[in-house]
Amino acid sequence: MALKRARIIYNPTSGREAVRRDLVDILAVYEQAGYETSAFATTPEPLSAQNEARRAAEDGFELLIAAGGDGTINEVVSGITPLEKRPKLAIIPCGTTNDFARALHIPRNEPLEAAKVILNGQSAFLDVGQAGANYFINIAAGGSLSELTYKVPSKLKSMYGYLAYVVKGAELIPRMKPMHLRITHDHGIYEGAASMFFLALTNSVGGFETIVPDAKLDDGIFTVLVVKTTKIPEIMTLMTEVLKGGQHIDNPNLLYLKSKDVTIEPLKTEDQVMVNLDGEYGGDAPMHFHNIQQHIEFVTNLTEEERQRLL
Repeated sequence: MALKRARIIYNPTSGREAVRRDLVDILAVYEQAGYETSAFATTPEPLSAQNEARRAAEDGFELLIAAGGDGTINEVVSGITPLEKRPKLAIIPCGTTNDFARALHIPRNEPLEAAKVILNGQSAFLDVGQAGANYFINIAAGGSLSELTYKVPSKLKSMYGYLAYVVKGAELIPRMKPMHLRITHDHGIYEGAASMFFLALTNSVGGFETIVPDAKLDDGIFTVLVVKTTKIPEIMTLMTEVLKGGQHIDNPNLLYLKSKDVTIEPLKTEDQVMVNLDGEYGGDAPMHFHNIQQHIEFVTNLTEEERQRLL
């Protein structure tokens, strides 16, 4: 019987080249799991990971391993989501925030330990978000703080990790401007001011696991959060409530709801509403978002209690 085939698609510069250092041992882990395994290092060419993921899937590989930050994982997901036949997907996180890996409890910045998760034999079919012609696996966002990803230089992210975002966030909060939005969702329409919005697929947003305390990873529904205030004291209150275990969801300055489809439109022509998909620029609103339920099988590392809570 022929071995199944796996392809590691890795960013050679992520996590201070951690995957490259451990690559021989990582290949051995997947061989132990029953996969004839090869590797592809992404290049600076745009959509390098996305194009290789699509090629490998169309060539019949049974398992793809996305090794890198949230951007690399997003590209691999985007490469296989439109296909009728999609391989199983494992992740080896070695970026800055690693939100999706945090949600699946994959060891972060420990590439060899993350690879060994395949040996547990655990997986689940999870939702994928569609945003216009693009896809996301963790979060779509807009507003001043969601632009942090574009404003923190990659060198700083490599050197200081999440701290770089905290420092830049503190700098940006005083300059927050309201957007004027129409948000159409399954239960109605919100029209009004917003300083930021999130459409979350998991419970991990920006390194916090309490922003979406009731998240499910496979229910086909986004959790939508719209912050309706730009006043610093009110935003600080919201952040405090987040840290206290999800008390923010009843705050009057926050719209918190569940929806399978969402359309976001600016009400003022002068408002540019940039949309952030898994930490990368994904175009401007108006934009329609759709949740594709249980679309890709992911290798997971959840306890039985976590599976009950998240799936």
